[in-house]
Amino acid sequence: MGDRILSIRNGDGNPMAVIFLGRFNATLMLESLRGKRMMFVGDSLNRGQYVSMVCLIHRLIPEDKKSMETYNNDALTVFRVKDYNATIEFYWAPFLLESNSDNAVVHRISDRIVRKGSMNKHGRHWKGVDILVFNTYLWWVTGQDMKILKGSFKDVEKEIMQISTEDAYRMAMKSLLRWVTRNLDREKTRVFFTSMSPTHSKGNWGGEAGENCYNQTTPIVDPNYWGSDSRKSIMKVIGEEFSKSEFPITFLNITQLSSYRKDAHTSIYKKQWNPLTTEQLANPASYADCIHWCLPGLQDTWNELLFAKLFHPDLI
Repeated sequence: MGDRILSIRNGDGNPMAVIFLGRFNATLMLESLRGKRMMFVGDSLNRGQYVSMVCLIHRLIPEDKKSMETYNNDALTVFRVKDYNATIEFYWAPFLLESNSDNAVVHRISDRIVRKGSMNKHGRHWKGVDILVFNTYLWWVTGQDMKILKGSFKDVEKEIMQISTEDAYRMAMKSLLRWVTRNLDREKTRVFFTSMSPTHSKGNWGGEAGENCYNQTTPIVDPNYWGSDSRKSIMKVIGEEFSKSEFPITFLNITQLSSYRKDAHTSIYKKQWNPLTTEQLANPASYADCIHWCLPGLQDTWNELLFAKLFHPDLI
């Protein structure tokens, strides 16, 4: 994987810096993980980054020296590198907080509910990890206010309040930062947070009306492009809350660089969980996945950025 020059822009599309990303060094990455655990925590987009990381290093490892297993009803996936006593793991928690979408297999729930102040439900699985990479965004964007549970999912009568996406997301960020500060050792654990992954479900890049990522073969070249599905209000919440953090958290800003890649989604080539209808087959754009990304592909660049921040934090 070659060297890259990366232009960093702010939410308004204005250039902030140009940085040099060195070549991803799989050997160095493996050596740094010797005797350690690395865990990606979040939704299926973070799972994609996890799979990318495994793919970037696994060819260096003999077949009989590596394994991948799932636990906790598929909520936890563990890739083991035996000779290094190391693991790279993924933990499913799309909201980070406890929710009614926590089943890693059956989670396609339209009426999503998040339990307030419930970070410990998942957090107990994150303790002792050496490198944590969190993400959460897309599941919060429902087109309506978020439903927040006060109390327990086991309560017969549930007290549920509805608040804006931004207020709900702020609540989650406060809970995450509080949990990290109380439960992790800053001398032992590196913590990263990946910004929102953009989608290309709406063709607002100047193409034909109603188009999406289907059949797109070239990136967006407008340096000021910012997709309508990427909420700047959420970026603002992250900036405001992380600036108050007592625990050092490294922010992986992948939003702008990924926004250009309307050509990089899985589109119609994703795994289909249900048979396609005749109507869908007649209109491929109707079932194109414009959320997830192809591998190899864009998410390898996310891991190049993660690698650079791990080993050269002062340069980025």
